[in-house]
Amino acid sequence: MRALYDSKSKTMDDRGIKELFSDKAKYQTWLMFEAALAQAQAEEGFIPEQAAKDIQQAAKIENIDFEEMDRIYREIGHGFVPFLKVLVKACPPESGKYVHYGITTQNIQQSSQLYMVKTVHDKYMTLLGEILDNLSRLAEENKDAVMPGRTHGRHATPITYGYKVSVWISEFIECYERMREAEKRVFKIMMGGAVGTFSSMPQVGPAVQQRVAELTGMYTMEVPSRNISTHKLEYMMNLSLMANICHKIGEEVYSTTLEEIAEVSEGFKKGTVGSSTMPHKINPKLAKGIVANSQKLYSLPGVGMYSSVRPYEGDSSSYMLFDGILEEALELTTEVLLRTEELTRTMVPHRDRMLHNALRNKGLDNCENVMMVLATKLGKDKAHSLMYEIAMKTANEGEDFYTNLMENELIASQFSEQEVRDMIDPRHYIGLSVEIAEKEAKRAKEYANTIALEYANK
Repeated sequence: MRALYDSKSKTMDDRGIKELFSDKAKYQTWLMFEAALAQAQAEEGFIPEQAAKDIQQAAKIENIDFEEMDRIYREIGHGFVPFLKVLVKACPPESGKYVHYGITTQNIQQSSQLYMVKTVHDKYMTLLGEILDNLSRLAEENKDAVMPGRTHGRHATPITYGYKVSVWISEFIECYERMREAEKRVFKIMMGGAVGTFSSMPQVGPAVQQRVAELTGMYTMEVPSRNISTHKLEYMMNLSLMANICHKIGEEVYSTTLEEIAEVSEGFKKGTVGSSTMPHKINPKLAKGIVANSQKLYSLPGVGMYSSVRPYEGDSSSYMLFDGILEEALELTTEVLLRTEELTRTMVPHRDRMLHNALRNKGLDNCENVMMVLATKLGKDKAHSLMYEIAMKTANEGEDFYTNLMENELIASQFSEQEVRDMIDPRHYIGLSVEIAEKEAKRAKEYANTIALEYANK
């Protein structure tokens, strides 16, 4: 794994994702594509039907002599030919000569890599559904938990924690839709031969490619060029956008778990150690892993862009780079998503502390509310000027906001003491926070259910 060492999970269940990166998974996928190719070619009459059956029978991981494959590799130094030689050897002689017929190395390798990405992608979509389910519960349970809204790192007008969670829900739903819609562009196979022109099987090539896609559950490249990489870049971009939402949650949790704010806590298991020297330390382990791995992930699409523009019809320097950065993008995303799922499932909001922080400025955060009430009598501009004067006096001189309001003759003559106290109570100025939280909680649940059904058997 290339995920950052200090932020790589050593305890959480990886849902079988990391096994999908293994060499065994890679070889099994190569075998699957060689078998599918043979079947498709036989159906089109390009190779004998018996040859296709024999290749399919031989194309099983237990039939591959990996020791012999390694020996051949040390002898010839090619990354794929040794695999083909042991596969040919596993077939009857008359059928073995039709292995890998009419295509080139990258047709299998690049198609296989994107198939492996798709198997991981399906796991990611399931995790997205679980995260949305977690956020649905979090939004519903905290829809009326009043807290400070913050802009530029300072108190703005009050919100609820459920509203904050609704923002994350909205972004994750758009993320799901973006990832789902991109599948048809990203998960494509190529069977076009050396430069993508179907030169070795011009009469049947497109039909063979289409059939291989059907047999493997993939899509086809309209032009099967080895020099097209934008679909890979699109997927890494989508992973980065998804991680960016997780990163936002991680940053908020990281900062709001500070003792001075203390509005939420990460889930904590008894016995967890935060420091080798400070026994009292309880660190935001999930959040920091999300932050660190997301930051590294963002760099990878940029690296790919420099490589995807290599000229002509193919260049191994580009293939080799994409092999590495695409796998690394998946590894980093896996860490980010697993941590985000656990964080959203186990985090603990502290409603009392949120309200305490909302009351910290003694009603000053509701200055807009008072201004809007006054605007009905004075007009917006005059109301703003008056409230600015009182707000700055309160902030700069440290006086009590309520006292300064009541010392203003206009305000004191228009409103009772209780009316003024109600106007500056943050619990009375949360807009549609509750309604938005309820709506998004419901949407999140619906999408979570849809995703579970769509990807349950993948």
